[in-house]
Amino acid sequence: MRMEEGSPEKAEMEKKEEALKSRVAVRCAKAAFLLSSLKPLPNSTADHHHHQEKKMLEMKMELARERLKNKRIKQCALIELVLELALVLSLSTFFFMLFLNLIEL
Repeated sequence: MRMEEGSPEKAEMEKKEEALKSRVAVRCAKAAFLLSSLKPLPNSTADHHHHQEKKMLEMKMELARERLKNKRIKQCALIELVLELALVLSLSTFFFMLFLNLIEL
């Protein structure tokens, strides 16, 4: 059902979101560092340059996966909210009809 403010579940979800945000921030910082280090240096070798490009590409792909994962989490949360609202509306309609039937008797 719906989580109340201050509930342990909500606090746990917020902690997980904060941890996820910090991991993404660290990855962004690493990617930025790698991008800045790709500037040609006078004595850098082609292998080192290729290795850095490969590593940067892997980090970009991982960042894209994390963003997709976050998007899916948000979509699931929205679907859960819609289902909870439908359940509340269904139950309230049921009890309202039950109450009307009791009055008619």
